Amino acid sequence: MKHSSHPGASLGEVHSSVETTGKGWKRFLAFMGPAYLISVGYMDPGNWATDIAGGSQFGYALIWVLLMSNLIALLLQSLSARLGIVRGRDLAQVSRESYSMPVNISLYVLAEIAIAACDLAEVLGMAIGLKLLFQIPLLWGVCLTVLDTFLLLFLINFGMRKMEAFILALIAIIGIAFLAEMIFAKPDLAEVATGFIPSLPGSTALYIAIGIIGATVMPHNLYLHSSLVQTRKFERTPTEIKKAIRFNILDSTIALNLAFFVNAAILILAASTFFKNGMFQVSEIQDAHQFLQPILGSKWAPAFFAIALIAAGQSSTLTGTLAGQIVMEGYLNFRMAPWLRRLITRLIAIIPALIAIAYFGEHATGRLLILSQVILSLQLGFAVIPLIHFVSDKKKMNEFVIPLYVKILSWLCAALIITLNARLIFMQIVQWLNELPNPIIIWLTVIPVSIAAAVLLLYITFKPLFGSMKILQPRLPHAAAHHLEGLEIKPYKRIAVTLDFSVMDKETISNAISQGGKHADYMLIHIVESAGALMMGSDISDFETGSDKKNLELYIKDLKSKGYHCELKIGYGNPKKAIPEIVNGYRADLLVMGAHGHRGLKDLIFGTTVDAVRHKVKIPVLIVR
Repeated sequence: MKHSSHPGASLGEVHSSVETTGKGWKRFLAFMGPAYLISVGYMDPGNWATDIAGGSQFGYALIWVLLMSNLIALLLQSLSARLGIVRGRDLAQVSRESYSMPVNISLYVLAEIAIAACDLAEVLGMAIGLKLLFQIPLLWGVCLTVLDTFLLLFLINFGMRKMEAFILALIAIIGIAFLAEMIFAKPDLAEVATGFIPSLPGSTALYIAIGIIGATVMPHNLYLHSSLVQTRKFERTPTEIKKAIRFNILDSTIALNLAFFVNAAILILAASTFFKNGMFQVSEIQDAHQFLQPILGSKWAPAFFAIALIAAGQSSTLTGTLAGQIVMEGYLNFRMAPWLRRLITRLIAIIPALIAIAYFGEHATGRLLILSQVILSLQLGFAVIPLIHFVSDKKKMNEFVIPLYVKILSWLCAALIITLNARLIFMQIVQWLNELPNPIIIWLTVIPVSIAAAVLLLYITFKPLFGSMKILQPRLPHAAAHHLEGLEIKPYKRIAVTLDFSVMDKETISNAISQGGKHADYMLIHIVESAGALMMGSDISDFETGSDKKNLELYIKDLKSKGYHCELKIGYGNPKKAIPEIVNGYRADLLVMGAHGHRGLKDLIFGTTVDAVRHKVKIPVLIVR
């Protein structure tokens, strides 16, 4: 069982878990990592459709849009990293402490919708990649994406650096795959260079350009980055904070330029194959894969394409899980079991994907990808504007407040993003109204939601300008200290002790008897967690139950020989339910538990037992580490 060693901190399991005590390059390498987790959001399957469409319709003309998007992303991610490093809080936590509850609830709901929309793009990307590589039907591929729900939970148990290494390996797969594609495609570098000259050949190009920007800058990445930078442990002195900011900006520059390479490679691949051969309407990922082999003359070209797509979807889904945890804990100060959190998010993405594919056919995936990007565009301003306000607050940021020129650039970027995304949303709504046989659904749903979102966006934009943002006091400390006269010492008389026959049992029992001595009564508790116990409860009579009972009896015999009064109790099934029932029935006045908990698969099934139990008993709980 993994416990947060930093309660209340963002991603408490890995908060300040990475040492940065080296010097020179070693120290820089210790800070590298968070931006690579961020960069995968800039090359997820949602970006592929817009890049392919841009390259096939307009050749290299829109590469400059990718570059501009990358520069905007670099600016915003550097602001997010600065917030996390200086304030020691992620974007969601600072929002909760700055806005009223109705505003926070609204921002939370929008953030969750954006994460679900992003997950939808990742589900579709993974499913399409599996179909292209292994000929698995799209419906089955979508269902199989449930299995990656638990991957992050395994990885995070190995530590932050191991997870970052895994993500970096996936990024390397994507990069190598597209490097191979470039070798096959042999693009004209002189023509590629012309794509960096700003131009928009027609209104359709503007639509594609807006889509590229909307797909590139991901709102959940701003929440995620402000949290991930806090995994680095360093001294909180002004000098060290400046160094941390500098290292993270450099980390972001390298990582986001890699993401730019991938997006540019997709667009260049589409331009040098489809556009060059007069195939201007290739916008579906499946179509792009299908035409690569006959055009490039290599069977490896479509294979590399599919492998890169699967790697992009898998890496993005891991970071989306972390972002979901950060958003929920930050805005609501509420933590859900990670596996349940992941499963709910994935099901929200899978259900519309299954319905659309089953009802409209596999060709509907392209439209679903576009829809996911429209939803992301709608939410983006709600993350960017609070972020700019927070890092511009001199009272809270002190000497680390952003300079005036950075503030001006940030607001220009925000205005550009919001204007272009608003135009994209407007164009999409107009298209729906014109194409749908019954547009009343749009009038009753999409339009009212868009208006409400616009009102909220105006509020969070201009409210600080008419009065300083009042930073609400965090939940702790709750109140002033109380006088301690007349303290009453209450010795523990009935002590419950949970055991699981591991090396922690000796420490747990030792701490228990040190609290009550030989004048207290003890109940030694063990929960049988076998599959049979889960199904049959106390009716189970198997080898494991008998063995566990004998082990407890040995403990009882040993303690009684030393003069302690104790009894045993066997429970069955889920420890989070069984332990509180036994403890409350025993009327214990102290519970002693070992903090090692479950490992492997049991940790995924049962989650954090100690946290669950302590909320269900009304007595002190001593956690032995």
